Amino acid sequence: MNAELDLLIRLGDYDRPQDVAERAVQAEDLGFDRITVGETTGWNIVPPLTLAADRTDELGISTDVISPYGRTPAMLAQTALTLQAAADGRYRFGIGPSSPAITERWHGMEFDRPLRRTREVIEVMRTVFEEGNPAYEGEIFEIPGLGYERGPSENPPPIDLGTLGPKATEMAGRFGDGWAPQMFTADGLRDRLEDLERGAELADKDLSDLRVAPIVRCIAAEDREEARAKARGSIAFMLGAYGPYYGNSVAEQGYPDIVEEIRAAWDDRDTDAMAAALPDELLDELAPAGTPEEVREWIEEYSEIDGVDAVRVGFVDGMTEEDKRTTMEAVADLA
Repeated sequence: MNAELDLLIRLGDYDRPQDVAERAVQAEDLGFDRITVGETTGWNIVPPLTLAADRTDELGISTDVISPYGRTPAMLAQTALTLQAAADGRYRFGIGPSSPAITERWHGMEFDRPLRRTREVIEVMRTVFEEGNPAYEGEIFEIPGLGYERGPSENPPPIDLGTLGPKATEMAGRFGDGWAPQMFTADGLRDRLEDLERGAELADKDLSDLRVAPIVRCIAAEDREEARAKARGSIAFMLGAYGPYYGNSVAEQGYPDIVEEIRAAWDDRDTDAMAAALPDELLDELAPAGTPEEVREWIEEYSEIDGVDAVRVGFVDGMTEEDKRTTMEAVADLA
């Protein structure tokens, strides 16, 4: 496989931050190129990633993604620079516009102008990276400025964006160093890459200047039907219950009736009906689920989409530790 292989780690799967580091060591031993970890309403992302960076030698460390509402722009810059130092230059900072639920119900902030806020946060962060000062005048942030005590950075981390829609993805191409989309069919990803390329051109960049690393939810097991059942339930939940954005995106990729049926089932909190409403056709488009050989073939084919630099393999709900080990070993054969 020409593309790199990343492993998406969910903090909620572990009892201690140290366990995340142990998974990172396992990923490095298996040949993964990078781990990436998201932050929502669980642990602060910095301690487990610092431990993971300290216990590995070559493995890349990423965040997918940090909210622009949960920390000030200057604190986000401090966070990114701290993790870059802990990882000896192997870190990539990931940010996305977030969602109303996390922004309003967890952080207590108004979910207002998320794309503009994300853009300004990135611009403030780059100002800290390049000038050692967050001084900035924007539409959302007005920061008088104060010197970062370590001064400008000689090796600031790249900034990746996790986005779905055309305008947000254009922003990723224009202001980011990479793109980490999720829940895209192969055709849907190809279409959205056009938006990314348009944004890159606005910044006098080429698509090849960006690290494109789509996230796919994955399970490999010898019991094919059990693997597919777990994947079906997980993907259906993401489409129908996990906020509006994934469902809207997949609907726009050509599956509006299926998304509508899944959402109707969620209105009744009928998770069995949600899973039943997800046909094999769409499951196979969105998630590699089946035997180890089937999963390897799916990921290899997806990685060959023009413009893809890495595939980020995540797990589905309900997986045992044996399922996770089987899945990691199956896809690591491609590394």
